[in-house]
Amino acid sequence: MVNSKIKAAEENLLHVYNRFPIAIERGEGMYVYDTEGKKYLDFAAGIGVTGLGYHNQELNDALKEQIDKICHISNLYYHENCGEAAKELNRICGMDRIFFTNSGSEANEGALKAARRYAYTKQNGRYEYIAMENSFHGRSFGSVSVTGHDSYREPFEPVVPGVHFAKFNDLDSVKALVSDKTCAIILEPLQGEGGINLASQDFMEGIRKICDENDILMICDEVQCGMGRTGNYFAWQGFGVKPDIITMAKAIGNGIPVGAFAMTEEVARYSLRAGDHGATYGGNPLSCTAVKKVIEIFEHDHIVDHVNQVAPYLEQRLEELVKELDCAVRRKGTGLMQGVEFNIPVGEIIQKAIAEGLLVIQAQGNVIRLLPPLIMEEKHVDEMIKRLKHALAK
Repeated sequence: MVNSKIKAAEENLLHVYNRFPIAIERGEGMYVYDTEGKKYLDFAAGIGVTGLGYHNQELNDALKEQIDKICHISNLYYHENCGEAAKELNRICGMDRIFFTNSGSEANEGALKAARRYAYTKQNGRYEYIAMENSFHGRSFGSVSVTGHDSYREPFEPVVPGVHFAKFNDLDSVKALVSDKTCAIILEPLQGEGGINLASQDFMEGIRKICDENDILMICDEVQCGMGRTGNYFAWQGFGVKPDIITMAKAIGNGIPVGAFAMTEEVARYSLRAGDHGATYGGNPLSCTAVKKVIEIFEHDHIVDHVNQVAPYLEQRLEELVKELDCAVRRKGTGLMQGVEFNIPVGEIIQKAIAEGLLVIQAQGNVIRLLPPLIMEEKHVDEMIKRLKHALAK
C-alpha cells in the first residue's frame, strides 16, 4: 500500500526530484524517522544542511521566540538580527561585507553579478568567467551557466555567455583560458556534486596568483564545504588562500532557508550599489536569528574542534572498507565531507542502504557521498559502516 503522504506528493508536486519512497516525519540528533516510525541514521544531513543535527533545542527555542516577535520586515528597514548575524558571519568567514540570500544558488547568482559590477565600475571591459569542470553552483540561470556538467546546462541553452571551463586541479588549463575579458574565476575548494574532489594547495595558490596578477576576482563557492565541514569554518582557511568573494548557505541556518555572499572591503567599494541587487526575504529576522544562533552554538559547543577530532576515525574506517571490498576503489574528501568511489553503480547501493536504515547520497563518478551532521560520534561511524556493509552484501 502506497503511503498516503507519498501519494499526495506524487499527485500534486511537479516531478523534478528523483525522490526516495519514504516520507520523513521528524528528526532527533543524528537520526530521522519516517511516517511509519522507521529510524534512519542520517549521513546526508539534508545534503550538508543540518550541521547541528536535528531538533537542537537551543536553536529551536531561539526561532520560536523570534516567531512570536516578527518573521519578516522589508529590507527598507534595519533590524538588529541582520546586523548582528552579518557581523558574526563576517568574523568567522574572514570577509568584510555580507549580502543575505535565501539559498546557495542565489548566493552564487549574487556573487557573479558582483564580479560583473566590479568590472563595470572599473570600466575595464571584463565580463567573462572561468569555472571548473565537474563543478556545481546551482540551477538558476547564472549559477547553472558556471556549472561544469553538460546535463545541467544543455536543456536551457543558450545560458549566460562568456563562461569557459578549466580542468579542476590543472593550473595550466586555467592559464590557457585567462584573457583581458576575464572578470572572475569561480571554484569549490572541495567539489561536492562533482564527486568529492579536493583542490590541491598548489591549485588554490595558483588561482590566487593568477587573479592578483590580472585584476581578476577569485570566488570560492562554500555552500556545501563551508561552515565547519572540512575542519575549518570555511575551506579556504585550510589552504590559507583568501578569495575575494565567498558564497555560503546550507549549514549556516541548519535548516532555515538562508544563504549569503561575502566580499572584501575592496570588492565592496567597486561592486554592487543600491538597486543593483535584492532579495525580498533575504536577511529577514527569522533567518538571521538562525544564523546568529547557529554560530553561537558552534562556538560554545566547539563544533569545529569536534570535527577535527572525529574526522580521522571516519577516514580510517572508510579506508578499511576500501581495502576490504573489491567493489570499492578509493576514499575521497576531507573532514566530514567524504566520498567512497565504487566500480559498480551506486544508485542501487543507496536504495539498499535506505532499506538498512541508512541515508547516504550519490555524487558524480560512482561516488557515495557522506555528509553527516557535524555532531557525529565514533559510534555513529561504526553504525554507518555496519549498515553499509549489510547493504553491499545484498
